[in-house]
Amino acid sequence: MAAHFGRRLRKGAATTAVAAAAVAALSASQAPGVTGEDHGRQAAAGASAPVPDPPSDGNATGDSPYYTDLPPLNSPRPSPSPSAGTPVAQGDAEAGIPATVLDAYKRAEAELRSSKAGCNLPWQLLAAIGKVESGQARGGRVDADGTTLGRILGPALDGNGFALIKDTDHGAYDGNTAYDQAVGPMQFIPSTWAWAGRDGNGDGQKDPNNVYDAALAAGHYLCRNGWDLSREADLHSAILSYNNSQDYLNLVLNWLEYYRKGTHSVPDGTGRVPTHRSDDTPRATSPKHPGPSKPESTPKHHKPHRPGTPGTPGKPGKPDKPGGGNESPSPKPPKPPVPPTPPPTTPSTPTDTVDHLEDAGTAKLTAMAGHAFTERIGTRAETRADKSVAKVRIRFTISGDTDATFTGGETVATVATDAKGVALAPALEAGEKTGDFKVTATVVGRKVKGADYTATVTERAADTLARTSDTPLTCTPGGEFADQVQVKATYKDAVADKVAATATLITSDTDATENDKGPYFKDADGKPVRTLTGLRTDAKGLLTLPKLYADDTTGTFLLRITTPGGGTLTVELNVAAADTSASPSPSPSAS
Repeated sequence: MAAHFGRRLRKGAATTAVAAAAVAALSASQAPGVTGEDHGRQAAAGASAPVPDPPSDGNATGDSPYYTDLPPLNSPRPSPSPSAGTPVAQGDAEAGIPATVLDAYKRAEAELRSSKAGCNLPWQLLAAIGKVESGQARGGRVDADGTTLGRILGPALDGNGFALIKDTDHGAYDGNTAYDQAVGPMQFIPSTWAWAGRDGNGDGQKDPNNVYDAALAAGHYLCRNGWDLSREADLHSAILSYNNSQDYLNLVLNWLEYYRKGTHSVPDGTGRVPTHRSDDTPRATSPKHPGPSKPESTPKHHKPHRPGTPGTPGKPGKPDKPGGGNESPSPKPPKPPVPPTPPPTTPSTPTDTVDHLEDAGTAKLTAMAGHAFTERIGTRAETRADKSVAKVRIRFTISGDTDATFTGGETVATVATDAKGVALAPALEAGEKTGDFKVTATVVGRKVKGADYTATVTERAADTLARTSDTPLTCTPGGEFADQVQVKATYKDAVADKVAATATLITSDTDATENDKGPYFKDADGKPVRTLTGLRTDAKGLLTLPKLYADDTTGTFLLRITTPGGGTLTVELNVAAADTSASPSPSPSAS
C-alpha cells in the first residue's frame, strides 16, 4: 500500500519476504488465478500466477509499497438479510467494506459495463486493489461526497529503495515539488492521474482523493489495451500494470477471490485497516526510513568483565601484567575516527540523459471526421550527442478545439521508449469537429523541449451519389410528385455515413444557380423553397429528400445534390399536363 497515514505505521512481524511466503502459502489453499472463465473455481493447489511482460506505459502506482495483509483462510458465508431478503456476507470483519467505498466500486463497474462492455470488470477487483493500496480508504474515512478525510500519500519516489520519478505535477496533487508520490485511495501517481483521472461523482472535478473518481479511473485504467478481464491472461496483465510485482499479483487475486465469495457493507470509518506493508523492511540507505535493528540486550545477571579483574565462572579474565598485582593495565590505543557516511546520491536514470525529443518519421496526420488516423505519431528520445535513449516515459497530450482522442477515449497517453529510443503513441481517433489540433510529446520527469505535431480532421465526404430507384419523377402542374428522391452516398466504394449534403433546384445543367420557377420543396411554414441545406446521410449512407411540389410551369427541370468530397448527382423532374384526350368513338353500325 502506497499510503502514509501521517505517522509511521506500526511494523508487524511480517517483512516483505515473510509476506511473500505467506502469499505463497495461502495460494496453496486458496489459489489465485480466479477469472470470469472459471466462475470462481480454484486453480491447482500451490499454483502461482505467471507474470506477463509489463505494459509499455509504466504503471498506476509507480510500484509504490502496498499492504500485504492476507485475507482470512475461511471465506465469508452468505446468509439472507432479515430486512431486505438479499444475500449479504456475515462473519469475519475483513469482509466488511465501508458503505461509500463499496458504492463507489459498484458505480464504477456499472459505468464500465456501459462504456467498455467487453472489459467485463468486476467491482470485486476494484475492492481487492483498494484493500491492498489503502485499506479501503483507511477503513472508509471519507466524507459524504466520497473525498478522503486528509490526503493518502505514498512515500517520495526518490529512487532510494523505490522507483525514481521526479516531480511531474509541481506538487499539485502530492504537495511534493521534487519527487512524485502516489495519491488517494487507489494510489495513482500524478503522471498517471493526468490522463487516467475521471469524474466519478459528477461534480465536474477529477480528484484522486475522491473514492468515486479514483474507483472509476482505476476501472478505466484496468480496461485499457482492449483487455477482457474475464480472460486470465488479460486479468493478470491488468493487475501487473497497476504494480509490476508477482507478490502484488498473487495478493490481489487472493482478495478478489475472497470478495467474490461474499461481502457486506459497514458504516464509513469502521472498516478494518491492514497493518503490514511491503516496505516494512527498513531501507538501510534511506534517511527517510530509519529502523536499525535493536542491539542485543545484555542479560541482567551478567556484568561486563573489566580487564585486570577475575573472570566470571567459566570465562577467565584477562591476565594482569607480570608482577603487577592489582596494577591497572596499560590503556588501549585510541580507535581511529570513523569517516562520516556520505549522503546517498540520487541514482542516474535514462530520463536524466535525455536532452531533446525528435520526430521518428511521423507522416502527415489527416483523417476524416469519425474515422481513425492511419498514421501514428512516433517520437525518439535522444541525448545531447543525438544517441537514442530507451526506457524513457513519453507523454502525448492532445490540445486544441477538438473532440479527437487516442484509442480508448483518452486525451493523454504515456508510452515508454523502446530499445531504439522510440515511443509510438496510440492511434488517434477523429471526432466530429473538423480543423487542426495539436499533439505534444514531452518527457515525464524531465523538463526538455517537447515535440509538437499538427493533426487535421476533415469533414465527412462522399465521392459518389446514386439514386436507389430508376422510377421517372413526374408531376402535373400544381400537384405533388408521387415519389420522393432517395440517394445512396459512398466514399471509395464504402458507405459514406453522416455526410452533409445540399439539394438545389438549378436553372440548367450549365447554370447551377437556383431556379425561380418549377418544382419546389416546402419549409416549416409551407412556403416554397428550392435549396435545402443541413441534410445528412444516415448510418447506411442513405439520404431521402422531402416531398417535391410543382407550380403551374410545365417542362423538364433539374435537381442537383452535392456533398463534400465531390459527390454530385443531377436528377430530372418532369412537369406535364395530364393527358385528357379520349379515344375516338367507334363508328355507328348501319341500320
